[in-house]
Amino acid sequence: MTLTPTKSAQRRERRARRRYSRGVVLDWAFFVFAGLSAVWLAYLSVDEAFQLGWWGIAGAVVFWVLLAYLVLPRLHRILTTIYVPDYFIGRTRTSDGLLGDPVNLALMGEAPQIEAALQVAGWTRADPVTLRSSWLIITRTLARRSYDDAPVSPLFLFGRQQDFAYQQQVAGNPAQRHHVRFWRCPDGWLLPGGRRVDWLAAGTFDTAVGLSLFTLQVTHKIDADTDVERDHIVRTVQDAEPRVRLEVLRDFSTGYHSRNGGGDSIRTDGDLPILDTREVRV
Repeated sequence: MTLTPTKSAQRRERRARRRYSRGVVLDWAFFVFAGLSAVWLAYLSVDEAFQLGWWGIAGAVVFWVLLAYLVLPRLHRILTTIYVPDYFIGRTRTSDGLLGDPVNLALMGEAPQIEAALQVAGWTRADPVTLRSSWLIITRTLARRSYDDAPVSPLFLFGRQQDFAYQQQVAGNPAQRHHVRFWRCPDGWLLPGGRRVDWLAAGTFDTAVGLSLFTLQVTHKIDADTDVERDHIVRTVQDAEPRVRLEVLRDFSTGYHSRNGGGDSIRTDGDLPILDTREVRV
C-alpha cells in the first residue's frame, strides 16, 4: 500500500523549496555585490595612490605588505583554530592555519631509502627556506634562470613542518616544477582504517607565480589535478628503481573538489598509493 502526501503537505513542501530558493538567490546577490564593491574599492585606492605620486605608490605598497604578511595571516590563524579540525583529514595546513595541499602519497622505509629512490629518478632535494634562498628564487624566476634546488614553502602535518621536500624543474624555469613534501608519521600512528605507514607525502605541480587568493602573498599557483602529479611521482620512482613496490588504497578518501591555502582549485579521486622503498639499497 502506497501512502500519498496530502495536498496541504505538498503545499508546505513547495513553500519550503521557494523559501530556500529565495534565500540562495539573496545570498548570492549579496555575495556578488560585496565582491564588486571590494573590486571598486581596490580600484579607487589604486587610482588615489597614483594621483598622490610616488609617495602614494609607496604607501600602497606598504599597505599591501602589512595586509598580506601581517594582518591577514594573523586573522586566518585566529579563525582556523576555531573551524579547521586539528586531527588528520588527509589535508596539510599552511603556516596561517588554512587547509593546504591534499595528502596523496604514503611510503614505507627509512628517509635515506626514500631519498635514494627519488635521486635515482631525477628528483632534487629542495633547499630550506632562508633569506638567501628566497631571494634567489625571486631573482631567478624573474630572470627565468634555473634553480634546481629552489625552496618550497612550509606546509604542516602532525603539527610540524615537512621533514624534507624534493622537486623537478620544467625547462629550467623555477616558476614551473614538480614537487613533493614528506612527513614522518608519529610512532604508533595508523591511517584511518588501521593501516600503518612510515611516511606521508603531498605532491603538486607548480604552474606559475602569483598572489594567494586568501592572503594576497606572493606564492606558486598549482595545477588543479593533483592526481596527475601523484601518478607522476609514482611512475618516475618505479621506472628508475625496480625494487620499489606499489600498493594502492582505493577510495582511501572521498573524491572531492576544494581549494588549497593559496586559493587554487584542487581535485582528487581519493586513492592513496603506498610506495615501499624498504628494499632500496643506500
